[in-house]
Order: sequence, then structure tokens, then C-alpha cells
Amino acid sequence: MSGVVSPSLAARPPAFERLWSRGLAAVLLAQFLSALADNALLFGALALLKNQHYPSWTAPLLQEFFVGAYIVLAPFAGPFADSLSKGWVMLVANGVKLLGALAMLAGLNPFVAYGLVGVGAAAYSPAKYGILSELTGPAQLVKANGLMESSTIAAILIGAIAGGTLADWSVAGALGMVAACYAVAALVNLLIPRLPAAKPLNSFSLGPVLRSFGRSFRQLMQVPDARFSVLGTSLFWGAGSTMRFLLVSWVPVALGIGTNRMPAYLNASVAIGIVLGALLAARFITLDRADRALPAGVLLGAAVCLMAGTTHLPTAFLVVTLIGVCGGFFVVPLNALLQERGHDSVGAGNAIAIQNLWENSLMLVMVGLYTLAAHAGLPVRATAVVFGGGLAVAMAGLWWSRKRISGGWR
Repeated sequence: MSGVVSPSLAARPPAFERLWSRGLAAVLLAQFLSALADNALLFGALALLKNQHYPSWTAPLLQEFFVGAYIVLAPFAGPFADSLSKGWVMLVANGVKLLGALAMLAGLNPFVAYGLVGVGAAAYSPAKYGILSELTGPAQLVKANGLMESSTIAAILIGAIAGGTLADWSVAGALGMVAACYAVAALVNLLIPRLPAAKPLNSFSLGPVLRSFGRSFRQLMQVPDARFSVLGTSLFWGAGSTMRFLLVSWVPVALGIGTNRMPAYLNASVAIGIVLGALLAARFITLDRADRALPAGVLLGAAVCLMAGTTHLPTAFLVVTLIGVCGGFFVVPLNALLQERGHDSVGAGNAIAIQNLWENSLMLVMVGLYTLAAHAGLPVRATAVVFGGGLAVAMAGLWWSRKRISGGWR
């Protein structure tokens, strides 16, 4: 399993063992700009809902529209990414995100416009992660993932701060900045080498694509390492999406601060922590020892419970940074493991699309439960404790299951 090198990996040319290349640099820059816009857009959209006097409990519905696009498009996103040059797919996806941002700026219903951005993001994700295994070899893949996650989280950091700050000054200005970032990201995509298609499709008709996705889904889920990775990353991203909205509600109650900026700053601190955790994972975790990231997942849930009782701003920044460190250390090795096993079985693009289906389905459920709790008036601190405790139990269950199947640490 995780200790075996497949023939396809052994056959890769030595050039793939290099980490840095023009292609990887272009991918990282494009990802940074696109992710920066994604995160600034969230805070711009939240401010727009506030200005238009939507009820506070409707804010998480933005995420439901966004992830709904991922779920609906999951059978098509992977084949689309694998059947074409992934750099071109990233270009098209950023163009769709740009249309969504411009639609929101022009006054289209914010939920519909945010869903359009979700369509672009659904197409973008399998390409941005799948291309890493085409630009680097297995010896460098965890490091490449660390760079990708660091680029993404640095973008979350800057995007959250910029979006929250600009939204306090001008919602239109924040949305305009988002559109500009998407446009520049699309231009940077032109610098990515036109790599050959990983897995050309014989047909684009609905029936064959759905049947092919079903076969890929079953095939990937039969690979223990891939199944383990998908479940772990799904828990992480479902928790991360819920945490964003939890922070927006928690800050005014626990810290007595009602601006758009402070939840954005705390989200940025989570991002800093994830960067640190990703770098630590790249340094200390290898593909055949990915299990060792699991204790950080349990600590992640415990740290959320700790945050629930925090009332002082400096302590809050420390705790949310700790949450980020645990998350980064946990998710990077699991992403790398999935890409490698996916590349060898169903294609990296298909593997990431299946991962997106799992992750976004769990996001839909977890954010939906949070929305119901907020609509029912459950105190935000109690919500945070229940959420953190449930997350810690789920991570512990994954850890126990992995140890039982593998017969101990590997």
C-alpha cells in the first residue's frame, strides 16, 4: 500500500524529481491570486448582505450555494480537468469566477452570483491540485503540496484582511478588487506550460460521463490510502467552512467587536497557522508516514473548544493560530497521499473531483447544521463547544480506524 512504489511512478523521468520550474511558479502565483480573490469575495459578500439587511442567519447560505456547485459538477470536473491541458482548465475556471464577481458587483442576487463563482471553483480545484503530480515526482509531491497550501493560505490571509477592511470602507470597492484579481490570475494561467491531457475522454455525453465517474468513485474508494485521505480532508474542510461563519458570529458575542474587519483578521490568523502547519508537515511528514498527522486533527477540535471560552483578544489570536497550525499539519500530507494514489488509479483530476464531492457534501451538511443552530437561536459559545467536541471525536475515530486497519503506526 503506502510503502509500495508503483510501476508508473518508477517510469517517470528524472526531470520530474525537480521541485521548482516555471510551470510550478506560474501555478502557485495563479493560485495565490485566485484564492486571494475567493477569500476577499466572502467578506465583501457578507458585508453586502449586511448592507441589504438580510437576516444574520442567512450568511452561511452563501457557502451552501457555493458548495452546491461543487456537488452538482463533481462528476464532470475531474474528467474535464484530466481530458484537457490543466493550465487551460485553470484559465477557463478563473474566467467563470470573474463573471460571478462582476455579476455581484452589477447587483445580481448575491447568492446566485456566489454560486456562479462556485461553478468556476469546482472546475478549478481538480486542475490546480492535479497538475502538481504532472509537474513534480513523488519525492517532491509533499513539498509541492506544502507550497500550494502555503500559497493558498497566504492568499487567505491577505484576502481576508483586504476583503474585510475594504468592505468597511466600500463594498463596491472590495468587489472591484476581487474582479481585478481574478482577471490577473487568468492572465498568469497563460504562463503555465500546455501539458498533454492526462486521460482524454472518448465521449462528453451525460450518461458515459456519469458512469465513468461512478466507476472512478468505486475504484478510488477501494484504495485504503485514498479512502483514508478523502475522509480526513473532508472533515478538515467541512470544519474550516463552518469555522469561518462561527467566527463571524462569535467575535461580537465573545469579544464585543462588531466590525467586518475583526472576524477577517482572526480568519487571517488561522491562515498564518495553517501556513506554519503546512511547512512543518512538509519538513517532518512523508507519504509513507501520513498517519502521523492524525493527532493534529484531534487537537484541532480541542482548540475550537478552547476558543469558545476565550474573551480576550490577544488570547483569541493565539488560539485561532493554534487551530490553523493543527489544521495545516493535518491536511497537507493527506492531500499529497490522495494525489499520488489518485494519479496511479483514476487520474489525479478525477481523484480531486471525487475528493471535492466528499468535502463539499460534508461542508453542505456541517454549514447547514450550523445555519439551523443559528436560526434556532442556540448561543454561539455553546455552538462552538458542540462543534469542536464533535470534530475532536470524529478525528479520534478516524485515527483509531486507521491504526486498526494498518496494524499500528507506519
